[in-house]
Formats: sequence, structure tokens, C-alpha cells
Amino acid sequence: MRFSRGRNFLFRIPEGRELLSFVNEFAEKHNVLVGTVSGIGSLRNPKIGYFDEKAGEYRVIELSGLYELVSLSGNISLKDGKPFAHIHVALGGPDGRLYGGHLVEGEVFVAELFVQELLGEPLERKPQENGLVLWDAEG
Repeated sequence: MRFSRGRNFLFRIPEGRELLSFVNEFAEKHNVLVGTVSGIGSLRNPKIGYFDEKAGEYRVIELSGLYELVSLSGNISLKDGKPFAHIHVALGGPDGRLYGGHLVEGEVFVAELFVQELLGEPLERKPQENGLVLWDAEG
């Protein structure tokens, strides 16, 4: 699919808010149906996951404490007709270790995000046989 650039948003998420739900609400409020997301900051007690192909579901890793949001990268598309943020993160722990994966949940301590709206055909996520909810493959 081809898209052109739309609006750019640069904002800070208030402390204490859950990051994913905030991004979804922001996208819905500003009618961002397709876009990219990037950011930095810190999250409290984040939950990240990875998809277990054999089980057909996400396995969740719960981290305790404050983690540096070294990198946040993702996209916004439609799921069930509403804007849906799919975000991956790299998180730095107090021991210097880096944890990464699909963001399941994260309470914001500090989060500065950039959203680039993309204009074009709607991009809808659809359930797949493997248990994931994905866009149609380009073919």
C-alpha cells in the first residue's frame, strides 16, 4: 500500500497513564487511522511479551520497578474499526540489562512520543489462522 504524509504530533503522556490506552485514545480523538509511533521515556512495572508460535498466544514478562524506555517503535492501524496501536519497546533496567518485546502494558513515568499520520487507504488488522491479528500481506 502507498501512503502520503499527514499531520505530525509531538506530545508528552501524563505521568500515571497507561501508555497503550493513551495512544489509542489520542489516535481516536485526532482521527489518526494509520500512522507510525516512536518515543522515549520511562515506564513503571511494564509488561512485555513475545508471541509463542506453538501455543498460538503471547507470553507475558512482568517487570517490577522503573525502566528506561530506551526506544519505542510501532504503528497505528484499524482493529475492529477503531485506531489500534501496535508497539514494541526496548527497556533498560537498573542493572544495565536491556529487555525488549511487544508492549502489553506500561504505566508512564515519563513518555515523549512522536506520531506521524499516514494518509491513504484504511489499513485493517484481521484475525489470522496462526492466532495473530495482522494486515493483509502485500502480494
